[in-house]
Amino acid sequence: MEAVATPGDEPPYALASGRIGAAAVAFFGLAAAAPVVTLITLVPDAFAAGAGQLLPWSFAGLAVVLLFFCSGYAAMARRSPSAGAAYTQVARGVGRPAGLTAAWLAIAGYQAIQFGLYALAGAAITPLARAVTDVAVPWWAGAVVFWALVALLGTMRIEVAAGVVGLLAVAEAAVLVGLGASNLLQPSGGRITEDSILVADVGAVSRPVLGLLLAAAVLAFAGFESAGVYAEETLRPRRTAGLGAYGAVVLLALLLGGLSWSMIVAAGPERIAGVAGARRGELLYDLAGERLLPWAMTTGRAILVVGVLAGVLALHHAMARQLYAMGREGVLPSVLSSTGRRTRAPRAASVTQTLIAGAALGGAYLAGADPGPATARWMILGGALSILVLWLVTSLAALLHLNRVPGDEGAWGRFAAPVLSTVFLGSLAYLAFSDLPGILGLPAGYPLVRAVPAAIGGCLVLGLAHAAVIRGIWPERYAGIGLCGTAVVITPQSPAPLIPRQRTPGAHRPERIDG
Repeated sequence: MEAVATPGDEPPYALASGRIGAAAVAFFGLAAAAPVVTLITLVPDAFAAGAGQLLPWSFAGLAVVLLFFCSGYAAMARRSPSAGAAYTQVARGVGRPAGLTAAWLAIAGYQAIQFGLYALAGAAITPLARAVTDVAVPWWAGAVVFWALVALLGTMRIEVAAGVVGLLAVAEAAVLVGLGASNLLQPSGGRITEDSILVADVGAVSRPVLGLLLAAAVLAFAGFESAGVYAEETLRPRRTAGLGAYGAVVLLALLLGGLSWSMIVAAGPERIAGVAGARRGELLYDLAGERLLPWAMTTGRAILVVGVLAGVLALHHAMARQLYAMGREGVLPSVLSSTGRRTRAPRAASVTQTLIAGAALGGAYLAGADPGPATARWMILGGALSILVLWLVTSLAALLHLNRVPGDEGAWGRFAAPVLSTVFLGSLAYLAFSDLPGILGLPAGYPLVRAVPAAIGGCLVLGLAHAAVIRGIWPERYAGIGLCGTAVVITPQSPAPLIPRQRTPGAHRPERIDG
């Protein structure tokens, strides 16, 4: 059989088009990466282990690799702007089974990061509430407040959600810049020296330090690629999503590279390891607290709450659009593709994601769990590693598709940049999974160390099995994977004409010869 895509009218309740610009998309990507969480959870551990001046450079290095990645990502988004983003791109570049695998990788990664942020919400709100009201707030209370806000904003117009996320992201970035500026204006020893940025001996980096550098760098940017899911709702669908992804990478590199460098300047290059080891998650606040007034530090602590809320909101919207895209193509129940009549938001997918998050929070509460920063770190890192694999597969898809179906991209965008990003991301993935205990900060035999690759392998099995079921039962839906809901006509192939075989004469039937 042969699948033929036929253009059709826009569905009556498709996602709203022309609602947001590149800045809003970049803020969604920035918020999903939650930079303040990286600064609180992994940056102190990396400094304590001896990463020193290598840490800012690791953020800059991965940013360069991801800019290579964005070249192919933006080119693919320009050809097929879709709420499915990486799912659609991988389906077109590598194949439909790989596309479904990418979709489940994205969903699993975003879910893990979001659940980790919910766990961190309690740890963020409790000390702030105690400082302001002298009331001890349980972890689940903060998580429920976040959950309710996300449920409300998830079904509103995209421009309303973009405004809220943008406001939170700008506030987070502004306060972080203020904390970093206070460190730079009052450096240790009275002046900023070149030792604060120059690396003395790169070859002396130990394997545990390398693992922490990788973990911090990957976690710092995980989520920026979700900018692509808003392509259908932007002012210029074929350009805005790619520009937003570029913008998110640059903003994250400047924020995280600048803040980590400012901590070295504030503590001193020789003392940063000892100070970070003693203060751990309080490093960011303690260094700035020595230089700022108490009210400024209260604002600084509040920014963790703001950053976590912005991250949960952005990830919720990304997952809702992923579910919407899969429902539209029929690989998940089609009800997920329904949108609000007035808001044109993916209402059913958003409600579904809200229920999933609510069930997880309810289960944790009923089980008597008390998730803290350690649990949040493990879940967020596990999700980030899933996103790292998603980056790799998406980069490979861009390389294959852009060269198999040449367009107006030059040699750089079509070949060189995707090759570089695929090679570098593949190397990072190999290093990361070769030292999972070091990255997760757990003993080698700990069950969670095996759970992360098992979960990613489960996504692969689920994607392949999902594709096999769809292909066997609904071939027209299988043919439509990666086509963004475009109508598909399945035409049976005409049978080959029958050619009569020449009979071979035998002894019982000799060939007659006239003559």
